[in-house]
Amino acid sequence: MILLRHGQSEFNLHFSVTRRDPGIIDPRLTPLGHDQARAAAEALKGERISRVIASPYWRALETAAPIAGALGVPVVVNPIVRERYAFACDVGSPRTELGRAWPEHDFSTIEEVWWPPVEEPTESIVGRAALFRAEIAALPDWSDTLVVSHWGFILAMTGRSLGNGEWLRCDPTVPPPAEITWRHH
Repeated sequence: MILLRHGQSEFNLHFSVTRRDPGIIDPRLTPLGHDQARAAAEALKGERISRVIASPYWRALETAAPIAGALGVPVVVNPIVRERYAFACDVGSPRTELGRAWPEHDFSTIEEVWWPPVEEPTESIVGRAALFRAEIAALPDWSDTLVVSHWGFILAMTGRSLGNGEWLRCDPTVPPPAEITWRHH
């Protein structure tokens, strides 16, 4: 499967400069983030992708949209691939609001309030990554899957820190990383 980190968000723009939480809830993509999403769509056109799974955060949905459009593939929204809840940006938008904004996406797997109420411990995101790894590995066509996700979730899946708009291949049938270094990119 391919794991893609969403394009640059308003949170990423401010946090990269100040290293402080700017307090932006469910941030949108910046103009650069939209460019990164379009570049990913162009780069992934030649890949065999039949399934796009996206996090319910606005920045992931905005990143997934041009890719799904370019590939003619629907987006299934799954909160298991969401970011680790640690900052204001990790407070999401309610399912009904997302469904109105993205009527073409499948929100059937999420609750109205799908993000956790308090900071998520490391063990929780590592557990979510393990669960997702097992679920995807059980699919016969797992290699045709694109997952639009976040820094922390991709780190938990692979042990690698990706920049906005970067992607990598991940084989869910191999063991997860033995050790993860949690330093925010």
